[in-house]
Amino acid sequence: MAAYFRSLLSEFGKYHFFLVRFFKTVFKPPYEFRQVVRHIDDLGAMSLPLIGIINFIMGMILAMQSRPTLEKFGAISFLPAMVTASIVRELGPVITALIVAGRVGSGISAELSSMKVTEQIDAMEASGVDPYNYLVTTRVLALIVLMPVLTIYADFVGILGSYVAEAISASTSLQYYYSQVIDSLYFADFIPSIGKTIAFGFAIAIIASFRGFNAGAGTEGVGRATTAAVVSSSLWIILIDMILVKLTVDFIGG
Repeated sequence: MAAYFRSLLSEFGKYHFFLVRFFKTVFKPPYEFRQVVRHIDDLGAMSLPLIGIINFIMGMILAMQSRPTLEKFGAISFLPAMVTASIVRELGPVITALIVAGRVGSGISAELSSMKVTEQIDAMEASGVDPYNYLVTTRVLALIVLMPVLTIYADFVGILGSYVAEAISASTSLQYYYSQVIDSLYFADFIPSIGKTIAFGFAIAIIASFRGFNAGAGTEGVGRATTAAVVSSSLWIILIDMILVKLTVDFIGG
């Protein structure tokens, strides 16, 4: 048990220094803007199709599951507002973040751990290039910028999926459905949900990069680093969401 706690404290210490290094590097030249743009393009293309398909299906499922319950209480007219609030406040940001953690986080960890194992990172240091700035900082900034964009896209597609389910069930017109959606959207719902995706993107990129930079030797080390990156980032997404929801509710309530 004592050895486990020592290992845990050592891990937290490494994370701490890794985070501090990011905040030191992000404001220090050279600024790799081209790399940031390239990562936004690559990581966005990697995630966009899967995010669209899953959120569209989730929107349909949410509408189909909610309809029978609302019908029992004679509140079927509230379905667009309820589905919109659920997607925008919670489902859109969290599902998108979990998809990105699995798709992008694993890719970042696998790429960096492979570079670590094959000593490419050491070669960059020997040639005078800061590997942290070039490989980690650029990816973190890219995901911070990318996550809100992906979440807005996911919200739109999820709401579209809920409309399709309603159109099939009750022949609801698109104009009526989206007028109900717009009437039910408030900045108090939209802004916090988009804002927390910045924290999700930061957590995913930092954890995946940390695991890649600290991968063990050999192909087994690459596999372990990739698995640990997905599991850790998924757990932190849920924890961050819980904390931010609590803070948001207290702030709005106050």
